[in-house]
Amino acid sequence: MVEPRKAARDSITGTDDDAYREAFETFLAGSDEKTVTQAYLRQVVDRLPARRVFLDIGAGQGTTTRYLAPFFERTVCVEPSEPMRRALARACPRAEVVAEPVGAARVDARADLALLSHVLYYIPRAEWAATTARVLEWVAPGGVLLVLLQNPDNACMRMVRHFTGHHYDVRELVGELAAFPPGLAGRTELDVVPARYRGRDLEETLAVAGFLLGVPGAPSAPREAVEAYVRRHFGDDDGMYTFRHDQHVLRIERPAP
Repeated sequence: MVEPRKAARDSITGTDDDAYREAFETFLAGSDEKTVTQAYLRQVVDRLPARRVFLDIGAGQGTTTRYLAPFFERTVCVEPSEPMRRALARACPRAEVVAEPVGAARVDARADLALLSHVLYYIPRAEWAATTARVLEWVAPGGVLLVLLQNPDNACMRMVRHFTGHHYDVRELVGELAAFPPGLAGRTELDVVPARYRGRDLEETLAVAGFLLGVPGAPSAPREAVEAYVRRHFGDDDGMYTFRHDQHVLRIERPAP
């Protein structure tokens, strides 16, 4: 959440929406996440029994939305950030966009594929199950919901835990699905999608670290401490910076009638 190459003198994190978007773009530019995630998503799409509606919760700037939309007749997005919606409109001008957060959104659709990608960081842990159940109500019988979060054991999330104390594990949801109303959650699988970030230099990697450490409710991390951590844990012999950020994907099928 820090503007790339313009990190604050004493703090590595910030909250400005435009700076967040720019740091996010820098992160994606240095990562293979887009390529490997799209390959995974294509496999999921190919197995769907129908491709009428795609629902993207927390669509952001529309990178993934733009990739998946051509496979479906209709695309619906939920994105509360106004700067992100501007970018989303440029990426996917035909997508229908709901501007409210997922907890307040009203979605007039039954999706064959719904994506809840890296959204649960911004939702209190006590509300994860209710949020997931709410989204599953927007999934058509026979459809699939994908819930993505970082693998809590990867290098990226070890850094987040070190500086913020926050821990996120989508596997914790599995045990809560049994309490969902009948007909919402059927077969469930946990998939792993590998990913790696490689920064060109220290300033770029620090900007990305600021974005990753921008956890809601967490105090700003001192730049000096983050820089020392990045140098120690992510530095390469060739002067670049590399870390793993593999993703967990909880794949939940809504039972067919």
